[in-house]
Amino acid sequence: MAKDRTRSLLELLIQVNREVAAALDLRTVLQRLLFAALQNVGGERGSIVVLDDNGKPMDATIVYGTSLHEHTTQQLRETVDRGLAGWVVRHRKAALIPDTSQDERWLRRPDDTLNKNGQKSAICVPLLARERLVGVLTLVHPLPNAFGPEHLELMQAIADQASIAVLNARLYTESLRQARVMTALADGAAAFSASLEVREVWQRVLNQTMQAMQVETVAIGLIEGPEQGLVFRAAAGQNAGNILDRRIPGGQGLAGLVAREGHGMIILNVKEDKRYTEADRFSGIEANAIALAPIQSQGKTIGVLEAINPVSGIFDPDALTVMTGIGGLAGTTIRNAQLFEQLQNAHQRYRELFEESIDPIFITDLEGRVIEANREAIRLSGFQTDDLHKMSIDQLHEVNWNKTGMEFENLINETGRNYESILHKADSGGVPVEVYARRVEFEDTDSIQWTLRDISERKELDSLREDLTAMIYHDLRSPLGNIVSSLDVLGGMIGEDESTRSILSIAVNSTDRIQRLVNSLLDINRLESGQTIATQKTVNPQELIEAAVRDVMPSATGRHQKVEIQIAGTLPNIWVDADMLRRVLINLLENAIKFSKVGATITIGAQKDENSARFWVQDNGPGIPSSEHKHIFEKFARVKGKDKPGGLGIGLAFCRIAVQAHGGMIWVESKEGKGSNFIFTLPVMSE
Repeated sequence: MAKDRTRSLLELLIQVNREVAAALDLRTVLQRLLFAALQNVGGERGSIVVLDDNGKPMDATIVYGTSLHEHTTQQLRETVDRGLAGWVVRHRKAALIPDTSQDERWLRRPDDTLNKNGQKSAICVPLLARERLVGVLTLVHPLPNAFGPEHLELMQAIADQASIAVLNARLYTESLRQARVMTALADGAAAFSASLEVREVWQRVLNQTMQAMQVETVAIGLIEGPEQGLVFRAAAGQNAGNILDRRIPGGQGLAGLVAREGHGMIILNVKEDKRYTEADRFSGIEANAIALAPIQSQGKTIGVLEAINPVSGIFDPDALTVMTGIGGLAGTTIRNAQLFEQLQNAHQRYRELFEESIDPIFITDLEGRVIEANREAIRLSGFQTDDLHKMSIDQLHEVNWNKTGMEFENLINETGRNYESILHKADSGGVPVEVYARRVEFEDTDSIQWTLRDISERKELDSLREDLTAMIYHDLRSPLGNIVSSLDVLGGMIGEDESTRSILSIAVNSTDRIQRLVNSLLDINRLESGQTIATQKTVNPQELIEAAVRDVMPSATGRHQKVEIQIAGTLPNIWVDADMLRRVLINLLENAIKFSKVGATITIGAQKDENSARFWVQDNGPGIPSSEHKHIFEKFARVKGKDKPGGLGIGLAFCRIAVQAHGGMIWVESKEGKGSNFIFTLPVMSE
């Protein structure tokens, strides 16, 4: 009799082994094992919970009679955490419960029996394969004491026989899932990299996520603005239109949490998760389960990828892995697309500025061949586009090779250069231009940009000024000399009448000023043409200062101003044109008198500085903006402002030219509202 029982058991185990070993699909293996156990051991229902290597439930099959029963992840967790299966997992040994109503290990459910008294019997055995706990097999009979030790023994034998098949099926299923993950990510990488257009990239990410995750709705939220809020820029699936342009303040909701922490999450039931708030809700979408993953580029989170409501009702175990992988791939592609779009916009703005510029612009390669020209360049030069493409830049204007380098090496290796030249026109004419050349990147190619500003009007104005200057010091010089001589004669003819002498003094002072202006214009013209100073002699600086002060005292007295002289120690002699340097000091003093308030004090002084003599004139005027410090020493330049006194802008230009002709330097130290201090230095004579 014992032999027959053993033979039957062996035949049963062989049959079970054949059934479960003939398949590799995990669900199929579990179903066959459960049906075999129920058929040979008995019972009303049975279940198998499959565990991963960490002892966490990853899958299950539940059978009622001859039909499969759906389950939820929450039910699996409760069974393993609090039920009989959990006790078996923790103790790694089988359990027999003759009466479930009398055993606290049994997790009661509302549908235990028809009369809901909970009385039934149960067997639960571990599935151990090579010392690895791969699952738990449970059978339940509707009557108490229906199972005994022989049933437990048979159940354990079946479990031992099937454990290897369950492990193999689990590993096979995991390998298939990993393959699906890798395939999904590989497909995503290929799809994402196929375009650099931002909106097309968004759509590809949405399509790939929906296909890989099998969900109803997907959305992309990007971090924007100084507050780092999320703006959903793209969505696909059910009611996707209600998601577009939805804004979530920085850090709020689950999406904000993922964006801030940079880690994805799966929410299996949003109604039971307190972290799910109003910020996570989208109009017209009833979310049940959601998956979120950060969209990252170069280690920085730039957005969030969200998948809503899996079609099957639950997310696969590898859902978070897939979402995180897609988010990583999408982040790099989206960032590249954004940078590409910014680059395109920059190119477009450059193109618009290039075409709409009021100045002619030519673009050449690094060898000077013209590759592009804007409308103004075509208009001013008179050449057609096709003709320009056959020309080099030196055919269009007289290149200053000293500035650019014979092979444009100064432009290629250094900063931009500017100079004046003549633009050659198609009709053989010429246009004076100011050229600014610099290296640029044009249409992704290293190039040279030549901006040619038409300075015809400025040249004409310069010519008029030169004509006016020539007229002043040629046509006025002779009659002015006659006036000076006549005033000298009148001075000897009139008597001691004070009113008459006062009028004569005003006339003499005025003619002196006119004479100084004419002489200054003559000196500017002579020194700019390269002539040297021929009338230099030894001069005492203090005497020069005192003479200049005497000449300007009438003007200072008229404005109730004081002029103080400050001489530091003994000054060495200087080798200068005395009249020219006296006029420099007078110009600086007259400017100080003109710009200072009535009753102010003006200071003029000098001191020895190593190998030079330093002179200065300090006023209490409105000051000069720093941007004007160099400009004011140019010819015809004046400080701008409605309250500034007028003038020709010759005085300071003469001072600069005269001081530099003597080997010195001149500059101004000034701040707006705090007066100005004009300083110049001159070499001293060797002892």
